[in-house]
Amino acid sequence: MAVPPNALKKWEKVRDRAPGLPEAAEDHPWGETVAEVDKKVVVRLGVVDGGHPLGVTVKLTDGTVHAHAMTRPGAAPAGYGPGTAGWARVPLEPEGPGAGRGTGRRAAP
Repeated sequence: MAVPPNALKKWEKVRDRAPGLPEAAEDHPWGETVAEVDKKVVVRLGVVDGGHPLGVTVKLTDGTVHAHAMTRPGAAPAGYGPGTAGWARVPLEPEGPGAGRGTGRRAAP
């Protein structure tokens, strides 16, 4: 599956900016790109191999910022537990059937 150019540009912006944050560094555990502060992952960028839709998973401890991130289409608390600790998954490209066409809303069956 090809990575949409617009999504890749967004991914690259996050990747370029994250290590510039105070005490942040890029790392590659589990074969994916992450930004860490004090050896703790704060942003997961995943991989850019086209195997999964591009998105970022980010630690958002400020409730207002977290609520704002959730307004992005497709955004959701991260699964498998971290969602309860402020982690949010924000897609960088449309996901699901019919993604990228029209308004992104699904028609009623």
